[in-house]
Amino acid sequence: MQYVSTRADASAAAASSQQTSAQVSANFSDILLGGLAPDGGLYLPVDYPQVTGAELDAWRKLPYADLAFEILRKFATDIPEADLKALTHKTYTADVYRNAREGESAADITPLRVLEEEGGKKLVLQALSNGPTLAFKDMAMQLLGNLFEYALAKQDAQLNIFGATSGDTGSAAEYAMRGKRGIRVFMLSPHKKMSAFQTAQMFSLQDPNILNIAVEGVFDDCQDIVKAVSNDLEFKARHKIGTVNSINWARVVAQVVYYFRGYLAATTSNDQKVSFTVPSGNFGNICAGHIARMMGLPIDKLVVATNENDVLDEFFRTGIYRVRKSAETYHTSSPSMDISKASNFERFIYDLVGRDPARVKALFTKVESDGGFDLSGAEGSDGDEFAKVAQYGFKSGKSTHADRVQTIRDVADDYGIVIDTHTADGIKVAKEYIEEGVPMIVLETALAAKFNETILEALGEDAERPAGFEDIESLPQKYTVMPPDVDKMKAYISANVNAANVNAADKGQ
Repeated sequence: MQYVSTRADASAAAASSQQTSAQVSANFSDILLGGLAPDGGLYLPVDYPQVTGAELDAWRKLPYADLAFEILRKFATDIPEADLKALTHKTYTADVYRNAREGESAADITPLRVLEEEGGKKLVLQALSNGPTLAFKDMAMQLLGNLFEYALAKQDAQLNIFGATSGDTGSAAEYAMRGKRGIRVFMLSPHKKMSAFQTAQMFSLQDPNILNIAVEGVFDDCQDIVKAVSNDLEFKARHKIGTVNSINWARVVAQVVYYFRGYLAATTSNDQKVSFTVPSGNFGNICAGHIARMMGLPIDKLVVATNENDVLDEFFRTGIYRVRKSAETYHTSSPSMDISKASNFERFIYDLVGRDPARVKALFTKVESDGGFDLSGAEGSDGDEFAKVAQYGFKSGKSTHADRVQTIRDVADDYGIVIDTHTADGIKVAKEYIEEGVPMIVLETALAAKFNETILEALGEDAERPAGFEDIESLPQKYTVMPPDVDKMKAYISANVNAANVNAADKGQ
């Protein structure tokens, strides 16, 4: 399996000695430790591997770790299969995903719960938050930590992970990477923009290889800094910078697995279809669903659910992609989706415009210069590709604070469970698109305890917390507050990396 950048013309690159081989094509291990391609694009397979009906039949009864192996082996063809299978079995265990709700089995890893079944319409919740940080990000991040450690050991190398989070990616990455040999984590988050639980979960970690930086701004400021550093190829190489943000291909492909698991658990034969509704901010989670659909998984609709920061909803309704400025980005009660520039959106646009890298580069250059693009086909627009969106199954909707509070109440009253704010956004929008005969699966974002402020408002009582998280907010916190300044961030990284290298040398490591 070979990979190309969304902005690289393979034929032109092959003819030019000035292009690096990574821009022409690369294998899975080549791109595992990085994020952006050298040309600023994102990696995708040259072709999506296809799944047969016979394979789906064979996969129906597989444990999650074996299903993950079967799917990942189609993408990571350069990793010996015995090694890859050992990594998936090390990752997807009941001990790691131990925070199952009452009535759920931890061994199922991502159990389904039918919320409503009436008149041929079925609403299903897929639990993705049973991992160590109580959020869906653990599903990919735990595997990524093991893949990173495996690859670095092979190379006897080190990696400085530089990432941005609106809440859940950061904690999932830090819990997956803490104590990993050869790995150091620099994680940016928007200062005072996360829930108290999310903040404590990250900042309470005292591991020397975990460095939290609270950026005075919004998530998009953090994300812009990560991209700017990643685009400085000399700095990136000198300091061995990698990323765990959803722009990392390995993270996206790990998320593909639970779409297959959800489909196989919700159906009995391959002639049945399901739809998925996905709370979406950075487009990484639902991008994995798009990839699963492109592989041949029988998905009817992929429904994008946004909060008040409705950049994606606007695109899927109008064909206009309009990035909001920091001052226009709302701080909401579903903060992990407080994003106005969806990093993974470029991967879908690449497919939408016929995998034309020059077209993709022009569009996203316009995002940087003009704040967006228009594919509606209207007079003066940048193109007319929006008409093709329907063939990819995408729909969308948005939810407000009032909507999510009411949905939390309704779900507690009707189904007897407490959901988090982002999952509430998903359920609210999912109900707008349920059809007879097609189960609608809502992907859970996190456990409710992570957003207790809104749970308390909605239900008048605290969300239940899994064991070990009872008083996390009272733990000592370690973090550094910094302005959204790329040069100052580079200086901070350099100082810490150099100091760590000196300490390692003094200890003879």
